Amino acid sequence: MVEFCHEQTAHCESGVLANLLKFHGLDISEPMAFGLGQGLFFAYAPFIRLNKLPLITYRATPGRLLKQVARGLGLDLRMRQFKDPHKAMLALDELLERGIPVGLQTGIFWLPYIPRAYRFHFNAHNLVVYGRAGDEYKISDPVMPFATTISQADLQVARFAQGALAPKGKLYFFAKVPATLPLAEAACTSLRYVAKQMSGVPFFLIGTRGMRFLAGRLGKWPARLGDRNALLHLGQVIRMQEEIGTGGAGFRLLYAAFLQECQGVLDDPCMGEFSARLTEIGDKWRLFAAMAARICKERRRDGDSFVSCARLICTCADREEQLFKDILRHLG
Repeated sequence: MVEFCHEQTAHCESGVLANLLKFHGLDISEPMAFGLGQGLFFAYAPFIRLNKLPLITYRATPGRLLKQVARGLGLDLRMRQFKDPHKAMLALDELLERGIPVGLQTGIFWLPYIPRAYRFHFNAHNLVVYGRAGDEYKISDPVMPFATTISQADLQVARFAQGALAPKGKLYFFAKVPATLPLAEAACTSLRYVAKQMSGVPFFLIGTRGMRFLAGRLGKWPARLGDRNALLHLGQVIRMQEEIGTGGAGFRLLYAAFLQECQGVLDDPCMGEFSARLTEIGDKWRLFAAMAARICKERRRDGDSFVSCARLICTCADREEQLFKDILRHLG
């Protein structure tokens, strides 16, 4: 069995990335993996439904972190998907026999070690398999405090969960990693990309424009949807922001930690200042989440309302837009 060091992280994909790279001798933190993977994003897509509610995403599409980190750092990342579950399990076993820890995309609802309160139908949950003993697989799931095990039958079901983002048995691993990494170059490229996505995309559902569009809709939800549906929609916004592997504030705090690390990587004190500003913005997002949660739980305080929630989102949008424009100007 492979000697694999399990570390709990805030988000599954960036956590798997960091843990796999550490196995290969590369000391890349989770925030650095998330940042280099161009993970920060925002989109409001009311025409896409997740559990019958509109999609709000605070991060890049599943799988982007893996591909961008591999491209930016020159890593040999191998990925495979399967139609046949039996062949998918055989391929996993062959890699484990070679001593290679393997990343998997799974349906989190079907993982029995996940507490029931946290299970929902989301098919882009990442984990690492690093060994097998009989019908039990050794699992490093970065959202869990400790490594665990899962039966072959349960793992196969999770790998072939049906529905949106169906994993189709997807596995991935690093076949080769370089001795030295172009961290500074990769960091600058990723910073510019995220800053442009957040502040410069003209499409009205993406970046800070998408935040303002969501705010405009959110303030009118009680009148348009009725009280019950308005609360369900509001709960979806804060669920995606605070519970779906974000580390809090819709990944803003995680990205702020990346900016802080960039201060050392780029030898640039301004990155520390940008980090502090994004941390303050993240705190605003958490104030929004707290107010929204009180509304959903019918524990309103004076001033709590859908309109007040919308104003907080607009405040975050204004500050993020200015921050990312400043980052672009600074990088040149």
